[in-house]
Amino acid sequence: MDRIIIRGGKVLSGRLPISGAKNAALTLLPCALLTDEPVTLRNLPRLADVDSFGHLLNQLGVSTMIEGARPEDFGRVMTLRAGRVTSTEAPYDIVRKMRASILVLGPLLARAGEARVSLPGGCAIGNRPIDLHLKALEAFGAIIEINAGYVRASAPDGGLPGGIYTFPVVSVGATENAVMAAVLAKGTCILENAAREPEIVDLCKLLIAMGADIEGVGTDKLTIHGRDRLHGATYSVMPDRIEAGSYACAAAITGGSLELAGACADDMHAILAALRDAGVQVDELKDGIRVSANGKLKPLTLSTAPFPAFPTDMQAQFMAMLTKADGASVLTETIFENRYMHVPELARMGADIGVNGRTAVVRGVDRLVGAPVMATDLRASMSLILAGLAAEGETQVNRVYHLDRGYERLEEKLSAVGADIERVSDG
Repeated sequence: MDRIIIRGGKVLSGRLPISGAKNAALTLLPCALLTDEPVTLRNLPRLADVDSFGHLLNQLGVSTMIEGARPEDFGRVMTLRAGRVTSTEAPYDIVRKMRASILVLGPLLARAGEARVSLPGGCAIGNRPIDLHLKALEAFGAIIEINAGYVRASAPDGGLPGGIYTFPVVSVGATENAVMAAVLAKGTCILENAAREPEIVDLCKLLIAMGADIEGVGTDKLTIHGRDRLHGATYSVMPDRIEAGSYACAAAITGGSLELAGACADDMHAILAALRDAGVQVDELKDGIRVSANGKLKPLTLSTAPFPAFPTDMQAQFMAMLTKADGASVLTETIFENRYMHVPELARMGADIGVNGRTAVVRGVDRLVGAPVMATDLRASMSLILAGLAAEGETQVNRVYHLDRGYERLEEKLSAVGADIERVSDG
């Protein structure tokens, strides 16, 4: 099993390229199920989750071809074609590895009129039920059954008739699944209190490029007029705002300066505002963002919430950064109830963090010390990398397969801007 070794204390400086967004890619890939024509995705990140999703789509009859990919390149171009859907079942062995697999439910239902999908897995960061996915589909006319760990969804003869659904709470995944199911409906589908994340805007843009009729993109009310069919398209995956935010924290915690090439400031307002509040200089460039830190970081009070507020996927990274702030910071996690599993590992490195329910108080310390630590989930893994970059001595991060799910060739990118970091394999 691989480990990452970091010898901390290096000031990061230079240009760091931002990859295509993991969360967008995993939403765009299943769109290939909605047409029998080719869908080509550019700027697709090289990630374990993307590979796993591609394997799942292969099981459903989708052919995948990677064009002109060189090992030294970041990102790649993939063409997917579902000339015929050969299976409507997403089995447990694949789905258990990655929660995003549930996103084949909507497009399979739309294209084939039925789907059988195992209940999902993914990071162990708390209870993430799929009831809102199912209620939205039911509101559009789907028949839903749950049996033996599988969800079975079917549409009436002729397809989903359409309907209106108002989400009681904002759900990104449920919004995505519902939109993909609605684009081939026989009638009009309306989603109210829909999620507005940039990744959902990216999904809608691809679907519109494929011929879908969607109104209200970027707002909390989406109106989808069903089409008889969609066609193929070529589309570039948006830059990863969470990766960009993570490397911004790397610049801040090491007192460095990084140009995050390709990052989109318009997708990161809450992240960039929090960095500025912490005393970090943020400059918006023509093709990216420059983040520079000099001197002590200021403490923050942050609460996670759906977009456009501060994202839960950045909570762990900011916690690591704030271990070096001058004072006490207060973080409140409102999205997931079990997203502080990185706290004991940060404490092993000298962090002073107290947790009471969904609130964590981070008291800045003068020094962090390298130690062997264990990654528990994707974003927690990155928080340990950040702490290791700032720590005295050597930090060994174990279970780095979590990182490989969401950060493309992390050690290569960090090494190129001055980090002393390497991946070690035990064979």
